[in-house]
Amino acid sequence: MKLCRWIPDDGPGMEHLALRQEGDVILAQGAAIGGRYGEDYGVFYSIRCDAAWRVRHARIEVAGEGRLELYADGEGHWQDSEGAPIASLDGCIDIDLTASCFTNTLPIRRMRGVLDVRQEIDVAWVWIPELKVEKARQGYTRLGANLYRFESVGRDFQADLEVDDDGSVVRYPGLFNRVS
Repeated sequence: MKLCRWIPDDGPGMEHLALRQEGDVILAQGAAIGGRYGEDYGVFYSIRCDAAWRVRHARIEVAGEGRLELYADGEGHWQDSEGAPIASLDGCIDIDLTASCFTNTLPIRRMRGVLDVRQEIDVAWVWIPELKVEKARQGYTRLGANLYRFESVGRDFQADLEVDDDGSVVRYPGLFNRVS
């Protein structure tokens, strides 16, 4: 099991993650507290991936706000908690939570072998605390052994993420820093 903690650069808060692999299942369980755009939040998430780091299930709960549960087949098709298809997320393999820097690890681990060339992907982007989910276009490029450029395509945002040997974020400039 790997444990990580991050603190935000711009105010109080913290994210705590427990990550473990059991056979063909990778399980990330985390909690984050903080504030964004004037709204305080507390969120718990559980993300289950297959051995290839493709998201298969995500459960996100925001204290006092509700719960979002999503299922994926690992091939870009998603369903809600009732089993209804979510066509707007077609093509998304990864999930990105606005309150978490861990979720950047998912595409880095999944695509590690091809990131010497910039890769654009679609992700299921979950706004915290609203629990609104939408498709978002992102780009990832390996700049060095432990450095990846993240781009939010169409939103004029990029950051050079420092990661450890496992692809977990150590520093997300302007947003998060890992602490011991």
